[in-house]
Amino acid sequence: MKRITFIFLMTFYLFGLQTFIQGQTPFNRGVNLTGWFQTSNPRQIQFSKYTKKDFENIKSLGCDVIRLPINLFSMTSGSPDYSLDPLFFEFLDQAVSWAEELQLYLIIDNHTTDDLASKNPNLEAVLINVWTQMATRYQDRSDYVIFEILNEPNGITTQNWSLIQQKAINAIREVDTKHFIIVGASGYNTYAEMSSLPVYTASKLIYTFHFYDPFVFTHQGATWPTPSMASLANVPFPYNASTMPSVPSDLAGTWVASALNNYKNEGTLAKVKSLIDIAVAFKTSRNVNIYCGEFGVYIPNSKEVDRVYWYSEVRKYLEDKGIAWTIWDYQGGFGLFKKGTNEMFDYDLNIPLVTALGLNQPAQKTYVLKPDSVGFSIYSDFIAEKINEASNASGGTVDFYAQDKPNNGKRCLFWNGCSQYGTVGFNFVPDKDLSKLRSENYALSLIVRGNSSGAKFDLRFTDTKTGSTDHPWRMNYTMTETKALWDGKWHKVYIPLKSFTDGGSWDGSWYNPTGLFDWKAVDRFEIVAEQAALTGKSFWFDNIQVGNMDTAQIYDTTVFTDVLPVQTTNTALIAYPNPVGQTTTICYVTDNYENVDVSIYNLSGQKIKTIVNAGQNAGKHSINWERELDSGEQLPKGIYICRLQTGSQMLETKLILL
Repeated sequence: MKRITFIFLMTFYLFGLQTFIQGQTPFNRGVNLTGWFQTSNPRQIQFSKYTKKDFENIKSLGCDVIRLPINLFSMTSGSPDYSLDPLFFEFLDQAVSWAEELQLYLIIDNHTTDDLASKNPNLEAVLINVWTQMATRYQDRSDYVIFEILNEPNGITTQNWSLIQQKAINAIREVDTKHFIIVGASGYNTYAEMSSLPVYTASKLIYTFHFYDPFVFTHQGATWPTPSMASLANVPFPYNASTMPSVPSDLAGTWVASALNNYKNEGTLAKVKSLIDIAVAFKTSRNVNIYCGEFGVYIPNSKEVDRVYWYSEVRKYLEDKGIAWTIWDYQGGFGLFKKGTNEMFDYDLNIPLVTALGLNQPAQKTYVLKPDSVGFSIYSDFIAEKINEASNASGGTVDFYAQDKPNNGKRCLFWNGCSQYGTVGFNFVPDKDLSKLRSENYALSLIVRGNSSGAKFDLRFTDTKTGSTDHPWRMNYTMTETKALWDGKWHKVYIPLKSFTDGGSWDGSWYNPTGLFDWKAVDRFEIVAEQAALTGKSFWFDNIQVGNMDTAQIYDTTVFTDVLPVQTTNTALIAYPNPVGQTTTICYVTDNYENVDVSIYNLSGQKIKTIVNAGQNAGKHSINWERELDSGEQLPKGIYICRLQTGSQMLETKLILL
């Protein structure tokens, strides 16, 4: 008996070793956690949007993997160095730690898309640079970390993409031989292109494809395809002649119309399985493991029963063929939650869909909005949980991670230079009932610092529009220097909720105050440039909360009015002519020999062109710029920021109009 047991264990071990060497997919099913790291720079990541509790909830469904889409190139300093930002690493390290603690695989998906990735003439160099940094950072982390080189490469042939992908694989393997790497074909990771991939010899590779067929069913209502399919609705699955919609007039003569006319052939379960079989054939012929990184049906215009049926059949067929999967997505337009809800795990899961995916079915409760009975934080180093950032920078800057001498903690909120009506916004999810707190004399408490005497802005709460005859009413408090001096020092502010006054409503047109604000259904809190533009004016905020005791403390009593601690006034950064025609001359002065960086940024704060990055002697400098990007393409018309920075931290900016 012992001999039989030994032989069985050895056989099992050798089989496991063989599949490991071949790159056996170590996970089975999971979700894409979208809308988190998909931002244009690290400072726009609202890290508190998801927490360890969300990872725990996902695991409780029976998932063992999370695919994390990241606009990875946007997490860098841009050309020419593409150095990954320390703030980005701080956030990603925490997500990796949560996954490791919960024994969830975390796919770090380079979701940089379109012109910023596949069509970038420097794609190869950027990929090698970025993935070398990523592999170096995570080479010693657990096996739960997985790298995905690039999501949906497109605008490039699979042959050319394959060569670039090989070099990215090599770059990772020069640093890290431990972690799995996910690779895929061009054509948006289509299964049809998988057979054109070369035979990669690196170990621990997983081949990915995405599945959204039939496209006119899965993307009906979507605005991002060309042409827009916003007008398309109620396409059934499977095909049913009696319920097929007619071709919308705006789609007549397009490929969408052709697809609808042929839907009796394309909109069948047999056709769906035959398309997945293309990926299965690749898996069999190459003796490799494959993974479906995305599949799903857009919610707004699809029939719920057909959507659930499609998920059920696609999921079962993938699993029958031994293919691991992650649905697109967890929350959002393709997500696991019921349409039009707050997408709360204990209340809003779409249980028929969860069941169709073969996942566990958590008990659901009925949500009832109850009055808040204790105070709560809105911002302190991070936006608080269950609050979504909803700002409109309006030509200025909103930075929730500023390190400009915060009053306490690591960070403060920086607000600068917006046009009139620009906002720093905090959307409560779900809405809040603040009626009890107001009746018990709770207050809005915050710490604020400003640098421009005479400036003013509004603090306001906005309620929820509940119907066609209602409006999002406001309660306002105007902050002036009667409440806090804008002298570069921190000041604490304590404003009872009863001190806010009716501020009317903007709902497509203006509605005067009528006393209809509902403290039982508060949708958001905002800081607003209601009175005038804040051009050239800066404010910092810390410890924004609602409470019933004025216990805030000022820990930093020094004066601070600049974004950077070392500044000079003799740089005389000039761009002329401005507005810019075809060419502008940029002039500036430096005091010492030092490295000088002159770059162009868009209004989101993303660097789009490096004009100078070199050591320069002291003196006057000028350079002509013909409004071209690093790619050689012409920068389109608009407002941009020219920034000068030196090694000694000197900083100056100037708006330029093209």
